[in-house]
Amino acid sequence: MLELKGIFKWVNTGGNRVFLLKDVDLSVKEGEFISIMGPSGSGKSTLLNVIGMLDDFNEGEYTFLHEPVHTLKEKHRSALYKQYIGFVFQAYHLIDELTVYENIETPLLYQDIKSSERKALVADMLDRFNIVGKKDLFPTQLSGGQQQLVGIARALIAKPRLLLADEPTGNLNSKQGEEIMELFSQLNKEGMTIIQVTHSEKNASYGTRTIHLLDGRIDN
Repeated sequence: MLELKGIFKWVNTGGNRVFLLKDVDLSVKEGEFISIMGPSGSGKSTLLNVIGMLDDFNEGEYTFLHEPVHTLKEKHRSALYKQYIGFVFQAYHLIDELTVYENIETPLLYQDIKSSERKALVADMLDRFNIVGKKDLFPTQLSGGQQQLVGIARALIAKPRLLLADEPTGNLNSKQGEEIMELFSQLNKEGMTIIQVTHSEKNASYGTRTIHLLDGRIDN
C-alpha cells in the first residue's frame, strides 16, 4: 500500500541540522495494523505526519498506492490524502467555528456524497460514539474526551483505506479507550489499514506489528 525509502527530515537551528527522521525505510501492506512506539521526541508523530502527507521531508522517496508522493504537486497530494486517509490527531484539530455535527461531516464534503447520504452517515457516527446529544455544540463546549471521540468519528466517517491515529486514546478514560481499540480492531478485520502511534503496550498489542523508533530511526 505504501513504501518509504531513505526518508530524512531535518530542521536547521542555529546553523546545525537537527534530524527528526533519519534514513527511515518502511513498507506497509494493505490490511496491516501497525503500532509505532518509542520515547518522546523519537519522531513518531513526525513519521505519521509524513505518511499522512501533512509534513514534507528533505530526502527520500514515498510511494502511496503506486503514486510517487515525493514528486506530486501539492494539489494532487491533497486530493490523495482527502480520498484515502483518515487522521486522528492527538490535539483533536477540530474546527472551533463548526458544530460537532459539521465537524464530523467535513470529510464528506470533499467527496461526491449527496446530502441525504451525508445525514445518514453522520447520524450513524453520532450514534456509534454516543454523542447524539452533543451534535449542536461547539468543540469548546466539550470535554477533552468528547473532543477526542468527535475527532475519531470524523476520521472514520469517509471509510478511509488508511487510518492514521496519533495517541488515539490519550484523552479517554480506560473504558472508552478500550472501546476505541476494539473498534479499530474490528475495522482492521474488515480491511482498513491502520497505523497508530502509542505509548501503551496494551494498545500496541491490538496491532499486527510494532515498530520502535529511536532518535528518528527505526530501531530493529
